[in-house]
Amino acid sequence: MIIGYIRVSKASQDTAHQRNAILEYAHKNKLIVDEFIELEVSSRKTLTQRKVDNLLSRVEKGDIVVVSELSRLGRSISEIISTVNILVDSGGRFISIKENIDIKDRHSMQSKVMITMFSLVADLERDLISQRTKEALATKKADGIRLGRPAGPGKSKLDPHLPQIQEFINKKVSLLSISKILGVSYSNLFNFVKKRKLKVSQNEKENQKENNSKAQNSAK
Repeated sequence: MIIGYIRVSKASQDTAHQRNAILEYAHKNKLIVDEFIELEVSSRKTLTQRKVDNLLSRVEKGDIVVVSELSRLGRSISEIISTVNILVDSGGRFISIKENIDIKDRHSMQSKVMITMFSLVADLERDLISQRTKEALATKKADGIRLGRPAGPGKSKLDPHLPQIQEFINKKVSLLSISKILGVSYSNLFNFVKKRKLKVSQNEKENQKENNSKAQNSAK
């Protein structure tokens, strides 16, 4: 079986160009494409979403997978190498038209050279990514930018209701009543109020301690 794998990242991109390239290659080399896997999905999506794992599970000895160019198959050289290795180990043949790559098995000299070059490029890619990351972090540190998770209470879905919560508290409305009005749990509201340093009555603090004690006892 010969499978043409086609992928575009955006709806505005046309799959016809890739399909025509594969059909033209097949015609020149007296091959017949039995099936196309054609989809619109970003390379950042998972192998499952890009149907790569489905492709790998189907390839058997003698099957051929054709792509118009390497970038259609994966988001990095490392991922592409891994995919190609699985295809070849399954007895399949991999063809990438743009790069003039044709890997039939691991034993031919041409395949060995290509796989070695792939591996070298993958190592270089990882080193460059690591180097760029370290340089970017060093630059931020030199500029006085604090690295890591920013200090503070963090975002909460209750943030938009902060003025309303503060108004209720000022009017001596209990947190239990406020939680029911907002449709959230009492404990979530109490923690939000505590992190935002909103003043609550001593009774509310005692209620929360009692709730925490009950929760701990029920968990035992």
